[in-house]
Amino acid sequence: MEKIEIKKELPWSTVLYRVVNYGGLIVLILWGMAGIPYKGVMATARGTMASLVQGIFHPDMAYLTNTTIDGLPYAVLETIAIAISGTFVSAVISIPFALLASQNIVGRRVSLIGKFIVTMIRTFPELILALIFISVVGPGAPAGILALGIHSIGMLGKLFSEAIESMDTGVKEALESCGGNRGEVLFRAVLPQVSPELISYTLYRFEINMRAASTLGLVGAGGIGAPLIFAIRTRSWSRAMIIVLVLIVTVSLIDMISSRVRKKLV
Repeated sequence: MEKIEIKKELPWSTVLYRVVNYGGLIVLILWGMAGIPYKGVMATARGTMASLVQGIFHPDMAYLTNTTIDGLPYAVLETIAIAISGTFVSAVISIPFALLASQNIVGRRVSLIGKFIVTMIRTFPELILALIFISVVGPGAPAGILALGIHSIGMLGKLFSEAIESMDTGVKEALESCGGNRGEVLFRAVLPQVSPELISYTLYRFEINMRAASTLGLVGAGGIGAPLIFAIRTRSWSRAMIIVLVLIVTVSLIDMISSRVRKKLV
């Protein structure tokens, strides 16, 4: 005997829910697209694209081999130095904020205050912080380091606190029951247990900061961004392309090394 399949009709509430959700999503997409002022392709687009292609095949190798303070190697090293300083200094400063935001360390009420502080810190983008610190310490690498460091505290503080909250509290409780003070609990129970995750998050943040450090030069906070924006504004595409190529290679190598280290830690 042939089996007869009976199709069940969906409840009207389910149909209405899907119509409202999918219809609202379509309306939202159309509304967003309607708000984009598209002016078409500029008349200079063909010449610009031709210059870009020519710059790719004829990069400014003299700028790459320039070992002075005005050369590309110095700009790359400065960008890496900004990323390293901003990341690993903020990693140390983030630990007190993470402890303040961890419910299993300070309790629920205090952790809410800590979480709010961490969220407030990471609200400001790196470029905004760079503009603020440029007016404080002047243009250059120090402003970039401060911008990345402050912003990284917000992200690392959140990730560190999540790692601390998800740790096994057995060692901590055992040490407290033996009369251990807060310092002993911190350095013998909490940090040794979560240190692999903290290092992994720090390396991950370093990858992000390496990319961010390359854009801080756009506002005068040091790094490779300054010569890149200058080359683009002056239509020096051969120099712009060599900067982009070197930046791609540098970031790719750092991501590769960092990923391998993080896999061994976690």
